[in-house]
Amino acid sequence: MKRLAVSLALVAAPVLARDTIGIYKGWGAFRDPDRCYAIAKPVLANGRVGGFASVGTWPAKRLRESFHAHLSLPRDRTAAVTLAIGERRFPLVGTTQDVWAPDAATDHALVMAIRSGRSMSVSAVDPRHRPFADTYALGGAAAAIDAATLACVG
Repeated sequence: MKRLAVSLALVAAPVLARDTIGIYKGWGAFRDPDRCYAIAKPVLANGRVGGFASVGTWPAKRLRESFHAHLSLPRDRTAAVTLAIGERRFPLVGTTQDVWAPDAATDHALVMAIRSGRSMSVSAVDPRHRPFADTYALGGAAAAIDAATLACVG
């Protein structure tokens, strides 16, 4: 458990977390001055490091439970990026390594799927046209999302 907490802290370090809200299985909940978020690193990324998925709340922006993923590899921007949770598939948009839902309705639907799912994969194609996926365990995700949201909106 201690190793997991250290691992999640290292993933969150680049985003300058101010307060740890809690660790929930493979997900951590954190708060900094502008936002609160739940975050996890992939359990499977074929040895690649640096990827993460998060669900954040920004009270000042009136943005609540918004999904964001940082891919473990740059992607070919002409190729689709898909989030898969069980049988559900969600299109994502973004830059070469940062992706999110294309609209509020998709964002809400995919966060609801994260809450009830067992695992999720974000799949894309790299610039050399090789497919790759970052896979996340979702155990603890709902608790981490709830803790992060409550920390920001009380």
